[in-house]
Amino acid sequence: MYDIIVIGAGPAGLVSALYARRAGKTVCVLEKGSFGGQITYSPKVENIPGFLSVSGNEFAEKLVEQVLEQGADVECCEVLEIKNGEIKTVITDSGEFTGKAVIVATGAKHRMLGLEGEEKFVGEGISFCAVCDGAFYEGKDVAVIGGGNSALQEAILLAETSKKVYVVQNLDFLTGEVKLQEQLKAKENVEIILGATVKSIVGEETLSGIVIKKTADSREITLNVDGMFVAIGLIPQNEAFANVLKLDERGYADSGEDCVTGTDGVFVAGDCRRKDIRQVTTAVSDGAVAALAAIKYIDNK
Repeated sequence: MYDIIVIGAGPAGLVSALYARRAGKTVCVLEKGSFGGQITYSPKVENIPGFLSVSGNEFAEKLVEQVLEQGADVECCEVLEIKNGEIKTVITDSGEFTGKAVIVATGAKHRMLGLEGEEKFVGEGISFCAVCDGAFYEGKDVAVIGGGNSALQEAILLAETSKKVYVVQNLDFLTGEVKLQEQLKAKENVEIILGATVKSIVGEETLSGIVIKKTADSREITLNVDGMFVAIGLIPQNEAFANVLKLDERGYADSGEDCVTGTDGVFVAGDCRRKDIRQVTTAVSDGAVAALAAIKYIDNK
């Protein structure tokens, strides 16, 4: 039995494990996919304190190395269920793990467009974060897919440095706030294309354009762009934990900055919880907060 079981090996989960081990708690980190989370899709990150520039993969590798050096166990498996009790039983596709406390740090994955070959262009022309990757497209042409607040904010930011920004929305209107729409329309280098969907990606190793299809007349248009920012929403990875996590209407853990849930001994950290800002720095902050809360819970027991 472990003191703390951490579900998810993104920045939030790994920092949780780091803080727990530093407090002398036994820790096991469970991860079903790749270590590092969404940041591994960013080839160059310049907003992590202490690094002038670092790739997402390198940052994730350093975190994993640090956690292993501190003595945490790491298992590759998918968590299927958490059985609640004074001792938590975490059921996975490769066995069961028990712990006094659990930290859910499963993150949220970006909603994809569902295009053929889309995955291979992530990090090679497809991005999800203008703050993270916008600098790569300075003086270049880019497309932003989506029409909500996130998409409009991405487009406004990209318009500051990119040569041309296309905003492609599948509806015949933008759904973002009116103020954001006004700011976007005031940008001379922004072109808004409504009633259109992305049909395919142009390019071999890297993205060199996209083909969009107009809904009204099925007309196809090729946009020669160097990058495509997909901003059509996030999918929190919380389905398996609905019995121990209160979820909001979008499926995020309904927890505040204290990372405490309504279930004793279960905590949440990172992008899978309700929050306004989802950045690597806020994820690692959550990791520390959740770990300290779990440590306090165990010590008080």
